[in-house]
Amino acid sequence: MQKECEDKAGRPSRPPSPKQNVRKNLDFEPLSTTALILEDRPANLPAKPAEEAQKHRQQYEEMVVQAKKRELKEAQRRKKQLEERCKLEESIGNAVLTWNNEILPNWETMWCSRKVRDLWWQGIPPSVRGKVWSLAIGNELNITHELFDICLARAKERWRSFSTGGSEVESEDVGFSAADREASLELIKLDISRTFPNLCIFQQGGPYHDTLHSILGAYTCYRPDVGYVQGMSFIAAVLILNLDTADAFIAFSNLLNKPCQMAFFRVDHGLMLTYFAAFEVFFEENLPKLFAHFKKNNLTPDIYLIDWIFTLYSKSLPLDLACRIWDVFCRDGEEFLFRTALGILKLFEDILTKMDFIHVAQFLTRLPEDLPAEEFFASIAAVQMQSRNKKWAQVLTALQRDSRELEKGSPSLRH
Repeated sequence: MQKECEDKAGRPSRPPSPKQNVRKNLDFEPLSTTALILEDRPANLPAKPAEEAQKHRQQYEEMVVQAKKRELKEAQRRKKQLEERCKLEESIGNAVLTWNNEILPNWETMWCSRKVRDLWWQGIPPSVRGKVWSLAIGNELNITHELFDICLARAKERWRSFSTGGSEVESEDVGFSAADREASLELIKLDISRTFPNLCIFQQGGPYHDTLHSILGAYTCYRPDVGYVQGMSFIAAVLILNLDTADAFIAFSNLLNKPCQMAFFRVDHGLMLTYFAAFEVFFEENLPKLFAHFKKNNLTPDIYLIDWIFTLYSKSLPLDLACRIWDVFCRDGEEFLFRTALGILKLFEDILTKMDFIHVAQFLTRLPEDLPAEEFFASIAAVQMQSRNKKWAQVLTALQRDSRELEKGSPSLRH
């Protein structure tokens, strides 16, 4: 048809390309590039020697065998993945029934039982995670949905005031400069854009942007003495993914009111140093070789612990793994945060002992994204939170007492 059109137009047709000539000499079109080695040479070239043809035949057969092996291996891998996924889904389904039918209706009597603690360690099913977290965190502050609405209304009024250049001061803000309040609100905007950026759900225009903004804004009105601190956005975001807005605010406020979180978010340097000192007691007990290496290189706990504690590992670990850390943290309290830190150090001990200051700091700031969950939790489980027959709480209390005595200038410590 092309030739006829060209003839009618008075234009000569293009000569066939050398590639087309070669194809005409083939009895059939090869099914793959691999099969080309079996083809005879074009008519304008010398024929293959018998030995070369035989060699090509063997190479092709070897390629086919290897391809079949790869296909079989890939099929087996997919089958194993499917079986594991089915097994996991069945396990989660059974766990959901247990949590909904046995544990949650009898929470007060069952939450601390051995059976529930074991289930807790395996990970709380996502469908009941929010409810379990709420119960485990509690509501010692007695925050209601109505109080959240009041705090949110104040936050919105404050945003409007700042946007219009107003300077009125709420009664609870006395003692806090307008610059401090405005900086806190600006920091919220900035941090929200950097919260789980890969998910694209908390950024401007995302489905949870306004929710996260509301909770953080309401908290600055609820606790103006604390305000907004970097890292809070990650904690609030994880709660939003598992709870309704008001319940997320209640859990968020009570969680930040825990002694460890309050020490860090209020930047109580003395108490933070006490937590670091307690951590080092168990660090030396569990990982003496790595502890000595860190000491030699002046790697102090604040270099890596601050980010982990401020965000409860939600920034440092993959989200699904961070949620499992939260599961046990809600069960065991602050001790598990430091036990998790030791679990990370234990898991990568061999690598870390070969690194210098810069590389250790970089590695612990950006942990590998492909952490295997079971191996990670096995490493945490291997950590012993007992030093000289003293548990975490006892060690921390003793260090706090020593710190207070030092501040008072106790005569017993001077000698």
